[in-house]
Amino acid sequence: MVLSDKDIKNALETGRIKISPKPDFSTQLGSCSIDLRLGNTFRVFEYSKKPYIDPSKKDYSNEITSEIVVKTGEQFIMQPGDFVLAVTYEKITLPTDLMGRLEGRSSLGRLGIVVHSTASIFDPGWDGKCVLELGNLGRMAVALTVGMRICAMTFEELSSPADVPYSKKKSAKYKIQNGPAESRIHEDKQ
Repeated sequence: MVLSDKDIKNALETGRIKISPKPDFSTQLGSCSIDLRLGNTFRVFEYSKKPYIDPSKKDYSNEITSEIVVKTGEQFIMQPGDFVLAVTYEKITLPTDLMGRLEGRSSLGRLGIVVHSTASIFDPGWDGKCVLELGNLGRMAVALTVGMRICAMTFEELSSPADVPYSKKKSAKYKIQNGPAESRIHEDKQ
């Protein structure tokens, strides 16, 4: 069951869901979601340094990406065809009986901006900033302002609390993220 605006507000007020800093309900609370804002840290791909990506190579992302910090209120320009990692301004903590689902905003989608390529589900027990897989599918550059509403998160109740929430998984690669961590696919067990 997806939580309504009333249920989201109640879950935030009781601490069942934690969002820091506290969202402004008048601008961020939707009928069944809460808007999250764009953080100031981006991980960009330096595609001219390497001819290809080798996901099996340990720490390859550090060789082909770099982190950029943009001041609050300033803009990050997404060129056509760009793909970057970014984070939300807010930190989210989920209980063991709720999952989060991240969705892009239609207003940005209509400009060609996709917010996530594949990673839309946030497991029960998630604790950290949400990493966004931003892409510009359009033919024109789009200016994204740090602090703007960039995506929406919905919350779904599980049939029972998870036995092993994300925060307790030994194999969890992205626990307590504060920045746009590079891919850690090389840590997958084959």
